[in-house]
Amino acid sequence: MSRPHHAARIEDAIKARVAEHLTERGWQHKIIAYTGYGSAGFVRVLARVVFTRTPEETAAADVQATAEELEHADDEARGWRAFITAPAFETEVTIRFGEREVTVRTDRAGLVDHRIRGHGLPAGWHQVELSSPQARTTRAAVHVISSTQRFGIISDIDDTILTTNLPRPAVAFWNTFVRSEAERTPVAGMATMYRDFIADHESEGAEVPVIYVSTGAWNTAPHLTRFIRRHGFPEGPLLLTDWGPTNSGWFRSGPEHKRAQLRRIARELPHVRWILVGDTGQKDPVLYREFAESHPELVRAIALRQLTLKEQVISHGLPPLPLSPGRRTRGLAQAPMLEAEDGYALARLVRSALDEDVDPLDRHRELSWFTESPAPSSDDF
Repeated sequence: MSRPHHAARIEDAIKARVAEHLTERGWQHKIIAYTGYGSAGFVRVLARVVFTRTPEETAAADVQATAEELEHADDEARGWRAFITAPAFETEVTIRFGEREVTVRTDRAGLVDHRIRGHGLPAGWHQVELSSPQARTTRAAVHVISSTQRFGIISDIDDTILTTNLPRPAVAFWNTFVRSEAERTPVAGMATMYRDFIADHESEGAEVPVIYVSTGAWNTAPHLTRFIRRHGFPEGPLLLTDWGPTNSGWFRSGPEHKRAQLRRIARELPHVRWILVGDTGQKDPVLYREFAESHPELVRAIALRQLTLKEQVISHGLPPLPLSPGRRTRGLAQAPMLEAEDGYALARLVRSALDEDVDPLDRHRELSWFTESPAPSSDDF
């Protein structure tokens, strides 16, 4: 394995000194629970461990977090606390559910992102227990997606379900020092569109998965959870990132984070066909078209909220370049890429596209290249 980038080594050395100093002053650890997901073969558990002066307070940013737990989680990362609250890296965390118990270590950002195979949980929402030697035990929600559910939504966040009308660097400043979900405006009709499509495709024991993939930082998870809850969006896992140095460079690539998460979802949930929802900025159309061409059997439609010229210039600097026409892959037509100014207009376009869509499992069973993916089992991963 190659050595980490020197920026990452410098950051790790600083974090180690800060952790040592905080430990000497009596600070302990706090586990912040995030929402995970899974299927018949695995569950992906997400959480973060940070140093804190208030270890007795339970913090969470998952779908089952109480208002008090969300406030405690936000307190650890808002304003100046974002700079003095250090991640607890290389810390043991034990995950328990049923008779299973798995012990893992946090990464260099204090994150737990662990996949557990052979869990034995039925489809639906569950809680896993998280404990660590210096932290209060807490629980994290996980959604085990039914192997019979063929419909899902993958959604961007900024400029897709909410607007700030701020340049990207200013968004980072806003998130750190000013952040409040009440200061952000929901995009008209998007929550309604999501809820309507879920109602159309949900059945007993087979809830529709909704996964939010964003380049936002993990410290925004509490206020994003509140925003989603406050404005009636369906709750689901938030797959966020961090902005600091990585093992390969000075800064993490936002597009590469999204690309990696989409590829992972495709591997882990091969039985679900997705609507990919984003905006017409520089990145989403390219990333979603790329994913649809690589996995045409997994994408039903690409739905993009049209940015105004003002939003486009403020957020991205320049209008996006036009995309080349979609191509057929393995005999499958390219998923339609639809654009509209809000969720109400977008919903009409997407609904029309869904009415014309034919599941590849029905259309291509007889083709030599196509084999139906079975429900994931514990041996698949």
